[in-house]
Amino acid sequence: MLTNQRIRAIRALNTRGIRLLHIADVTVIYLTLMLITAFMAVFPRWNAWAHVGERYWWSYGVIAFIHLAVFYFGGLYDREPRLRSRIRLPKIVALVWVSSLIAGVVSLMLGEFLIPRSILVIFAMVAPLGIAANRVISRRLQLHALGPPRVLLVGTDDEVRLATSHLELSDDVDIAGSTASVAELEKYVEETGATDVLLLDGEYLGDLYTGSLERLEAKGVGALQVVGAQDSLLGLRNVGEIGGIPFVGLAAHVLPPSQERLKRLMDLAILTLILPVVIPTLLFTTGYVAVVVGRPLLFVQDRVGKDGRPFAMLKFRSMPPNVEAGTGPVQARRHDPRVLRGMHWIRQTRLDELPQLWNVARGQMSIVGPRPERPQELAAYERLFPGYRRRHQVPPGITGLAQVYGYAETDIEYKLGHDLHYLANWSPILDLQIIGRSTWVIISRRG
Repeated sequence: MLTNQRIRAIRALNTRGIRLLHIADVTVIYLTLMLITAFMAVFPRWNAWAHVGERYWWSYGVIAFIHLAVFYFGGLYDREPRLRSRIRLPKIVALVWVSSLIAGVVSLMLGEFLIPRSILVIFAMVAPLGIAANRVISRRLQLHALGPPRVLLVGTDDEVRLATSHLELSDDVDIAGSTASVAELEKYVEETGATDVLLLDGEYLGDLYTGSLERLEAKGVGALQVVGAQDSLLGLRNVGEIGGIPFVGLAAHVLPPSQERLKRLMDLAILTLILPVVIPTLLFTTGYVAVVVGRPLLFVQDRVGKDGRPFAMLKFRSMPPNVEAGTGPVQARRHDPRVLRGMHWIRQTRLDELPQLWNVARGQMSIVGPRPERPQELAAYERLFPGYRRRHQVPPGITGLAQVYGYAETDIEYKLGHDLHYLANWSPILDLQIIGRSTWVIISRRG
């Protein structure tokens, strides 16, 4: 077992963003590069590279930084509940190769000043084993320090008996207890010291998502659900196993911090790339709206942002001022009669949304994400659709999956389905696909 002094030292490093895995990975990267360089120096043509400390010591640091950055955004340092954590060697291999490719491109740009690319090729083939070994050692140290996970079973007596008979076959987990009540789940977790909660039936899922899941996650308690025979027909990914029982992990927050930061970096990069096109388009649209509509040019409305925080969303005005003064909130429609003359094409081409790029620059919105809702509508939607608040776990977007596949009149429940599907399957490629399809929607003036 780790001593209290060592545990405090580890926690102090963690609070500064430094984990033992970071140090271990840097060590593996340095040692692997040094051994490969020393091996290559045996051959006559590589003699110039034998002096590792004189020429390549700083280069190893640059390569290590590139790898750690890619590992971070690739999710290798995201914390997972102990019961469902596992070593994903294919993912590690892919991330090492991507990192080495980036380092190779940098080396090519510098004329091999960084490091010979032949060394990087060998490194990409060897290093994944060391990176994976770090995670195996880390898991064993965690098991030794904290003991096996303690699982609280949630289900009927028959379901609990069946699950217990399987979990008792595994030495990697302890059974903390059982309950059939989701309403008192948090109390049982506190009493039993459970590290994970395992739902034995999908009927408990709705109650868990409407209340306890987010609070359990904040306490570091993992939540999992057994995968039944019919569930497997849905093509679920990342199915784990313990004691022969298949399960999937549940999460209150679908995007870990590394993915949220990667999404933000993508927004800033895209804004930078499109700036030469955006500026003249924005100037033209501003002039057109000023002539056709007059002042005020902008329509400013309170909307609900990330984590339910309100913000002022900007649009070019295309309707009369105070158009909803007598009616209250009204959902916009295709061919909306409230749109002023000469502004229909501005709305169809989404040019009225251009000011929202300022919201994106400020971090209030993202280029891709669920569309922001009005505060007045939010409470009603949350009552009608359990789990609706999950769509606010990322910044709202200028465009999104519901916008490219739905229409203005698409029912709110179907739009929610698109939004939750987007959150559960987010990736940089998905954002680029939605941006591409949004471009086609604008060109075709659909929706």
